[in-house]
Amino acid sequence: MTTLAPAPTGKAVPLREGGAPRRRTRVLALPEARWAAAALVLFLLALPLRLTGAPAWAWGPLYALTYAAGGWEPGRAGLQALRQKTLDVDLLMVVAALGAAAIGQVTDGALLIVIFATSGALEALATARTADSVRGLLDLAPATATRLADDGTEHVVPVAELAVGDTVLVRPGERVGADGRVLDGASDVDQATITGEPLPVAKDKGDEVFAGTLNGTGALRVRVERDASDSVIARIVRMVEEASETKAPTQLFIEKVEQRYSLGMVAATLAVFLVPLAAGADLGGSLLRAMTFMIVASPCAVVLATMPPLLSAIANAGRHGVLVKSAVVMERLGQVDAVALDKTGTLTEGTPRVTEVRSLARSRLTDEELLGLAAAAEHPSEHPLARAIVEAARERGLSLPLAEHFDSTPGVGVTATVDGQVVAVGTPARLLTGATDPSSARAAVLAAELEEEGRTAVLVTVAGRPVGVLGIADRLRRDGARTVRALASLTGTAPVLLTGDNPRAAARLAEEVGIEDVRAGLLPQHKVSAVRELEAAGRKVLVVGDGVNDAPALAAAHTGVAMGRAGSDLALETADAVVVRDELTTVPAVISLSRRARALVVQNLVIAGVFITGLVAWDLAGTLPLPLGVAGHEGSTVIVGLNGLRLLREAAWKRAAA
Repeated sequence: MTTLAPAPTGKAVPLREGGAPRRRTRVLALPEARWAAAALVLFLLALPLRLTGAPAWAWGPLYALTYAAGGWEPGRAGLQALRQKTLDVDLLMVVAALGAAAIGQVTDGALLIVIFATSGALEALATARTADSVRGLLDLAPATATRLADDGTEHVVPVAELAVGDTVLVRPGERVGADGRVLDGASDVDQATITGEPLPVAKDKGDEVFAGTLNGTGALRVRVERDASDSVIARIVRMVEEASETKAPTQLFIEKVEQRYSLGMVAATLAVFLVPLAAGADLGGSLLRAMTFMIVASPCAVVLATMPPLLSAIANAGRHGVLVKSAVVMERLGQVDAVALDKTGTLTEGTPRVTEVRSLARSRLTDEELLGLAAAAEHPSEHPLARAIVEAARERGLSLPLAEHFDSTPGVGVTATVDGQVVAVGTPARLLTGATDPSSARAAVLAAELEEEGRTAVLVTVAGRPVGVLGIADRLRRDGARTVRALASLTGTAPVLLTGDNPRAAARLAEEVGIEDVRAGLLPQHKVSAVRELEAAGRKVLVVGDGVNDAPALAAAHTGVAMGRAGSDLALETADAVVVRDELTTVPAVISLSRRARALVVQNLVIAGVFITGLVAWDLAGTLPLPLGVAGHEGSTVIVGLNGLRLLREAAWKRAAA
């Protein structure tokens, strides 16, 4: 048996249609494959010599080398495990082969070694290909970038040397070297591998660009805003590597059982050998039966039943823009029976627009001055509504003063000092609590009018006095209603809408997508309470969100999924899975894929159990030929491994997304 861990990757190949490059591991790049090939060649040289009656000195050394080539690595690993007081099934297989050779069944023992080594090589290759399917993202980031010095000179440097604040030049046709913001220039950037957008996106001054995306026909000067180790691609790779190192609860349970099972199997093997011997059976026959029993009773297929389906599901989901952070998460996704959805950035596109700017008469501010103050205060914020306000000011060509002493309270709003004045921008219901002055009353009326029209109202205050209200509207995702129906079908109940937005806007959107349970005006702690209420009723809740205020609910839920494109860093770190390409329909698809993986785990356990039970019964009740026992045991291991890898196919995702 091989260890299910990230395998070395081979030579990169060009981008495939649909985005990410495919890194394919060469078979002979794996040490397991090289040793298995050597054992097979040696076996094929020795076998005809023995069958044709050649002297032992001709075929004996070849068989000895076969045993060494195919058995030294699992034997060494087994001895290391034994020193740690762990009995490894690999060691049992090597012992069984040596036992067969000891009683003259040299060819049968060599055949066991060859099939066992070949099975291990297939497992290693399958694991490597699984990792390749996702880790091809590593090829997206260029190795070097053109850094511009203060005097305008250009220096080609490794991207790892870029620091936040550096300026890089991205020429037409080059890949962007770091996550940053455009300082100068205009171009179309193909960022399908990050966001999933099918067409290149126009980039101009102030727009964000991502490392690894492909620049079009224009030149861009980009200010670096993240270290190479913290870029979107780097975080994706870290998530994938962490996922491949985890084990699902089912796998952990199987490994616990394996230890006890292996000890029991050794005891049973001794009994199968000693009892007939004590009853007068011959030594050779008893030892052969015992070695056959050890082979067919080994739980290799059981051990391999769990991780291939889960890792294959992780890889397939990753190819389609859903990064599942661990095998534990992939297994849990299939258990959810209730879904709670955020509104802004989740059911909506997450790119709201300012549609109304209404200043209060008593403020003596023009609409542009009001918008400028709000944008200056919101500029440091990462919330989608803040970005909409800043973008509206930029579109009007407003110059934003520097904001100082910025502070953000999730679910309430932000405060900052702008031109010596304390400016607050946030939820009217929170900022107007307890206020009874005429300005507050007028602001409340304006906010209510905007909310009645389905817009999100944002209040702006200066020194605690309301000065105006902004109306912001967001667009429902085209696949929002379809996703809600799919989730309802999978879980048996319609999703719940949890949002900090106003009740009217939330109710209007919920009506469009078919959600009846709407909980609006929630602070982060209220979202957590709603999740815990569902879980107290025995539900396993999946929360889908994107913002800072969703992070506590994502952490509290049975499973949390973050929308990657609009998601805050905190939400991305807290969530168990990330929808990188911002396609909401992938959420029900990955749930369905997880359930398929869980079903394959059960299938594999049944297959392994049937083979082991049948072969053991045959050996105990009759005479099971050793070659047939070897073929049956290793054949079941290969069948289980290949069955788990079915989820790597494109058809598996299409079926899940249907």
